[in-house]
Amino acid sequence: MIRYALKRGLSLVISLAVASLVIFFVIEIAPGDPASFMLGINAEPETVAALRTELGLDQSKLQRYLAWVGGLLSGDFGMSYTYRTPVAGMIADRLWVSLPLALYALALSTLIAFPAGIYAAARRGKAGDMAVMGATQLGVAVPNFWFAMILVLIFAINLRWFGAGGFAGWDKGFGAAIHSLTLPAIALALPQAAILARVMRSSLLDILGEDFMRTARAKGLTRRQALWRHGLRNAMIPVLTIIGLQFSFLLAGAIIIEQVFFLPGLGRLVFQAISSRDLIVVESVVMILVFAVITVNFLVDLAYALVDPRLRSRT
Repeated sequence: MIRYALKRGLSLVISLAVASLVIFFVIEIAPGDPASFMLGINAEPETVAALRTELGLDQSKLQRYLAWVGGLLSGDFGMSYTYRTPVAGMIADRLWVSLPLALYALALSTLIAFPAGIYAAARRGKAGDMAVMGATQLGVAVPNFWFAMILVLIFAINLRWFGAGGFAGWDKGFGAAIHSLTLPAIALALPQAAILARVMRSSLLDILGEDFMRTARAKGLTRRQALWRHGLRNAMIPVLTIIGLQFSFLLAGAIIIEQVFFLPGLGRLVFQAISSRDLIVVESVVMILVFAVITVNFLVDLAYALVDPRLRSRT
């Protein structure tokens, strides 16, 4: 297991190094100069040059890349070009919104999908199976921002159970903060739950046709007992893959939902930074999100080895 983890850890480090190169140079070659954007089209060339020197934009791309990576490793992400505040502090403030939202949505997605997928697999071809598959088809087809608008219309405007947007803040108490994240989390969770439920059902149905499952049935176990005792664990590998990908998507891809609900998360921060050509903020936030994605995939690989010992023996 240790050797397996070390190999996956080395792959993680290499992936992060390559990602940092790609992120920095792709963003740097984007058209537009941050200094010229900040000062406007009528700014004097000497003023623009002075601001470029102040921001460190007059250095070579290699120097700026090495300084940026060194800062990332030490926890210093630099200063925002627009707000003139530390980028690390801006990210930390927004992360306390985006990370709980992603975890909340993932928990809701899992709580919905697991029972639905298991129920559908246990009743293959029956009315319950068709009902679950119909609901998941609808969940896959409908975009999450549409769910968001429907939830706002029903629960915020008509029933007035929730606010239509904004974030109460953790200083107002855990309950108030979670309450303000509930509708966004549901809007994010429903499409992901539909995907996860379909994967769970398909994986379980594949496992139910295996020889060891027929042997378990021949020894006297009912279909439901065989499914719970032997089928569920063996069906978890593709499900873990989807859960890992979903967390990455929920953390990095919630920009539309954050815009709909006016949440001060990482998605809105990236959107605002791109609009103002605040490159250091864009690079740092994207790198944090890539780090989260790669780290989650690393943890999923370790979970594979725990679920299926055969993977450890192949390394």
